[in-house]
Amino acid sequence: MRGIYIGKYIDIFWEIMKENLFNNPADMEPLIPEYGRDELIELVCEIFRLSGKLSAALHPITRSSIAELIRTMNSYYSNLIEGHRTNPHDIEKALHNEFSDNPEQRDLQKESVAHIKAQKALEERLKSEDGTDLFSGDWICWIHREFYKHLPERFRRITDDNDSTFQVIPGQLRQENVSVGRHIAPDWKTIPSFLKRFSQYYNSDARESHRQLLAIAASHHRLAWIHPFLDGNGRVVRLFSHALLIRSRTDADGLWAISRGLARHDSKYKEMLANADQARRNDYDGRGNLSDRALYDFCKFFLITAIDQIDFMSSILEVDQLENRIDKYLQFASGLDSHILPAKALLLEALRQGEFARGEAGRITNRGERSARNILKTLTEAKLLISDTAKGPVRLGFPEKVLEYYFPLLYPAGTDLPTADLTGQDTLSPSEKW
Repeated sequence: MRGIYIGKYIDIFWEIMKENLFNNPADMEPLIPEYGRDELIELVCEIFRLSGKLSAALHPITRSSIAELIRTMNSYYSNLIEGHRTNPHDIEKALHNEFSDNPEQRDLQKESVAHIKAQKALEERLKSEDGTDLFSGDWICWIHREFYKHLPERFRRITDDNDSTFQVIPGQLRQENVSVGRHIAPDWKTIPSFLKRFSQYYNSDARESHRQLLAIAASHHRLAWIHPFLDGNGRVVRLFSHALLIRSRTDADGLWAISRGLARHDSKYKEMLANADQARRNDYDGRGNLSDRALYDFCKFFLITAIDQIDFMSSILEVDQLENRIDKYLQFASGLDSHILPAKALLLEALRQGEFARGEAGRITNRGERSARNILKTLTEAKLLISDTAKGPVRLGFPEKVLEYYFPLLYPAGTDLPTADLTGQDTLSPSEKW
């Protein structure tokens, strides 16, 4: 995420710095900011309120379908923060095993799929293992392993400034000392002790509901500060935070993702991470080794970003507005001719009810059986309605071609999504809030 330098002790830089490497878990304190605590708790309460409202906005089946779309979006933005841009159209192709002939583009597609698979595995494990310790080193290593085991070989090798090449082993803690920007990460031999302290503290602190999200924000930085792996730390940290948001029940059943907000303010995100690496500034800056005020600043940034993303998704998932955007898409869609109204009726039925039996198409459209069946076939062939089986009930589908119409601004401009003349305001707050 931030430039990495891998140190060999034959290097003069490491000969100078090795005496000053962080090797005591107390070096990463404070783990929760004391400064501005009441203000941060107010932001936490707002997240609980808004996420609860968002999760109740749609039928559970529709929410589940949109959550799959958000998983793909999360992969796009998390990789984008690392400087890896993969067009959503290419990601969708990759999910259907259609890969580019260009080796670099193909590897980026596989990287996106790897992130999606890791997130899906994470979500499934959380459903089946309610007691998993999400702050433990084992869990953090598991996330890294799930992501890296699907990556192309090219992305498992990294080269430092001395042109030395290192192999990244999925799930293995680094065995080299590194610097990340200006931050000298802890001595690799002490990483297990740092992770042990990390788990002990945050597990205890996160038991109080009003402190859960504050712990998520603070631990996001502190895990990045530990920098437990040779590579992939940024993606692992964001997947780690995603898991914590699920556990705290503030992810609105998967309807929003923090990575979109972090990527939209990429420079600010990296600046705030770097600032929170700083040592305590003076006697008024907490009592730990690191700056309490800088950790507060990062937590505030993280929590406001979460609020902005929940607000944004709430605005584009408002049922009345979503119905209007579906209607506008149908006005542009080809192949429906005079069947726009019955097609709209079928799509809106799926939106409101989650799914419907194929045999209900005639009643919903007020058309004869044959006509209704042909309209339904057109919609399923276009993947606007999808089903698990050939004769099973149908639900809304979200192919890449409808995204700009249904969910304007979900992806940034320039991603080759179909252009739509639609209104839509992103509710991200101005940077001066931070």
